[in-house]
Amino acid sequence: MSIWFMNSETAPGRVHSWIPASGHGLRHAGIHFDAVRIMGVLAEQVAYELMQFTDFQAGPIIREATGCQYMYFLVPPQSATGFRWPAGVRALGRGARGWAYVGVPALGGLTWPLAWQSEPTAEVPFVDAGLLHEVVSRLIGVVR
Repeated sequence: MSIWFMNSETAPGRVHSWIPASGHGLRHAGIHFDAVRIMGVLAEQVAYELMQFTDFQAGPIIREATGCQYMYFLVPPQSATGFRWPAGVRALGRGARGWAYVGVPALGGLTWPLAWQSEPTAEVPFVDAGLLHEVVSRLIGVVR
């Protein structure tokens, strides 16, 4: 876990070193985090359930506002590929097929087409992969 503390080189509110100070940047999934990508209405429902269950402290969830309207649930490195995800839900990490990059927005300012649905905090730096899998499984059927 890369928790940043304020000093002359860090912006206030930075939690992870891989979050850009402004705009957005591509980050290789499997290095600093794994990501679980979900599309459309299912993504909205999963994010809603996670936020309700965690009292709006779900950890980092990124919303992509173009194309298929994906959401990326950022989980600890090497944790997403430890689960079997149903069709339509894709784990992105080192153990996944091929290389994957995830667009990560800054915590403030102009970041379109990316935005934080739920921001990481020092207390909750990642989405809990097990809880995410439970929510997805309950919403679209049990997958083991």
